[in-house]
Amino acid sequence: MKDTKKPKIRFKEFNDSWEQRKLGSIADRVTEKNALLEVSETFTNSAEFGIISQRDFFDHDITNKENIGNYFIVRPEDFVYNPRISVTAPVGPINRNKLGRNGVMSPLYTVFRPHDVSNNYLEYFFKTSRWYAFMQFNGDSGARSDRFSIGTDLFYEMPIPAPSFNEQEKIGNFFANLSDLITLHQRECEKLLCFKKSMLEKMFPKNGEKYPEIRFSGFTDSWEQRKLSDMAIFNPKAELPDVFEYVDLESVVGTEMLSHRTESKRTAPSRAQRLAQKGDLFYQTVRPYQKNNYLFENPEKHYVFSTGYAQMRPIVDGRFLLCLVQNDGFVKDVLDNCTGMSYPAINPNDLAEIEVYSPSDPQEQRQIGDFFKKIDSLITLHQREVEKLVKLKKSMLEKMFI
Repeated sequence: MKDTKKPKIRFKEFNDSWEQRKLGSIADRVTEKNALLEVSETFTNSAEFGIISQRDFFDHDITNKENIGNYFIVRPEDFVYNPRISVTAPVGPINRNKLGRNGVMSPLYTVFRPHDVSNNYLEYFFKTSRWYAFMQFNGDSGARSDRFSIGTDLFYEMPIPAPSFNEQEKIGNFFANLSDLITLHQRECEKLLCFKKSMLEKMFPKNGEKYPEIRFSGFTDSWEQRKLSDMAIFNPKAELPDVFEYVDLESVVGTEMLSHRTESKRTAPSRAQRLAQKGDLFYQTVRPYQKNNYLFENPEKHYVFSTGYAQMRPIVDGRFLLCLVQNDGFVKDVLDNCTGMSYPAINPNDLAEIEVYSPSDPQEQRQIGDFFKKIDSLITLHQREVEKLVKLKKSMLEKMFI
């Protein structure tokens, strides 16, 4: 079957038309079973998570020989199709066994072993939605529109667009490198988050103690115990502007504001009450374990936050105060004063009464605040790189395949 279509974007050295080949012509269906095969791991396929370890995901494994005899053998680089549906994978995913070892797979799945095709290319083709149309069009016409099935024989009739092998390799390697770069930034972000958590534990005194485990040189005085109300003015009153940018509880994630929307006094929800001033700290009083707290350093005047935040106008260094409320020890104290189980929340008046320890020297406060500000900036840098790369990958998956 010839197809004269060409992708919107391709490498400049290629200009031939792409062919369409049936999946069955470039992949063999795996049906082998062997009760004597020694395997080091057992896999299952999940609509959300791809090929995963049953030992990691479940509380049991199926590697005994009795079960292996009833399961398909999955070798490194085989592909697995999951016919079941999930919210994130409406047609069921096709995933590649990239774990580098043999496993066994339930016969509920379809396992296939490609040949005469680049595995990288095939993997990323199945990450597009191109094959969805074939599955939906050829599925069971009597099935519900959001849950359909396809017979194994028809599955192998699926048309796969196939450029030359060299072009397949180049496309597959491009996406593999892009995926590696995304993973690199994700791991750097995770390392920084772990580092931040560790330093928050060590740079603030533990319960009942007046000295932190780690502090900057030149500071030796004990920290003072104070109520939070001694460190900030809570919920200062202000007249709302006629038009403003509204920040609700979904707008802040971590210590970053991700969104806001324009509202007026007439259209805004009743919870829009906290008029921000530069330097104000907004503490999420609902589900405080999420640590979605924001230090407003924007010079703009017309931002209004939801009453789901306690507004604190710091008397001490604002960045230090942000670090303090992100500390696990403080969060635990807050949760101890919350009401509600599934949806815990703390009243701002109760929040203001919580006792904390802080250095009396403003310079030590500033240094602590600046230290964690740099860590937060690095975390944000990697998070934004991930977001940009994920968008690029999504766009290129649409444009580099037909």
